[in-house]
Amino acid sequence: MGQTFFFNWEVAVMEWLQGVFGNAVGIAVFSFISEFGEDLFCVAILGFFYWGINKQIGKYVGLNITIATLWNPLIKNIFVRRRPYFDHASIKLFKKIEADADTYDILAQGFSFPSGHSSGSGTAFWSLFKKIKKTWLKVIFIVVPLLVGLSRFVLGAHYPTDVLCGWALALIIILIVDLLRKWIKNEKIIYAIFLLSGVPGFFFCTSQDFYTGYGMLLGACLAFSFEEKFVNFENTDSIIKSILRTIGGGCLFLATNAVLKLPFTKEFLDTAAMLPWIIRTIRYAIVVFVCVGLYPMIFKYTSKIGKARK
Repeated sequence: MGQTFFFNWEVAVMEWLQGVFGNAVGIAVFSFISEFGEDLFCVAILGFFYWGINKQIGKYVGLNITIATLWNPLIKNIFVRRRPYFDHASIKLFKKIEADADTYDILAQGFSFPSGHSSGSGTAFWSLFKKIKKTWLKVIFIVVPLLVGLSRFVLGAHYPTDVLCGWALALIIILIVDLLRKWIKNEKIIYAIFLLSGVPGFFFCTSQDFYTGYGMLLGACLAFSFEEKFVNFENTDSIIKSILRTIGGGCLFLATNAVLKLPFTKEFLDTAAMLPWIIRTIRYAIVVFVCVGLYPMIFKYTSKIGKARK
């Protein structure tokens, strides 16, 4: 299943890098770097800014991240490129995408083009680059996605062109969002445009990550509108409170996802069929809505308690 296409130089570069870094230390270092492109880490960045430091920056970064989470698998399911280790015995996979799934289960491990870690980290950190003024942070925001991309083909999960196009996708998403915000003042119309952009995927996408991405974008769009109208919580100047809010939101994310899985067996949820995929979309939409839309109501309530005590 899937298509094989590559440039010879890509295989040569990967073989060389794996020869240099394919030892225990190198694998450990690049596996750690790769974590900065994981969906949960990007969600943590969103949460830290949205729940704690600056809600508007959090919404901006959050919208960009969830668009990337949707568009990346949408594109992957068009090109259906096989990962390099599928077709090149000389390339080893040092870190599986889905740890619990078979290494050669392409629907579980996902397609290769473009790199989701590269587009996700690029979208998150380069969005922050536009909003944060401190120079030393800007340097970090530029460098981290570059290192994440490098880690992906060192670990054998992606061709270099997957990474290059993942970075390009991140920049395109940031550009499109910025342009739409200049042209369209109604946020709900912008949300509708991006949600509609993913609808064709329901007719041809066969990997779980697309349905996860659509659910996350749907939940974020609903939650941002709900929070603005009914919650309107205040950010905090305390780094400690921001961290605690982020930890609480992360735990809520994991707990809500786990609870919503309970009515179904793992075999059913992992089945490559439309019903489990739709349920996955609904599940992630609810999880994100609860964490982004409802969870901040606690902040407003505790803030009132604190003021009443004074």
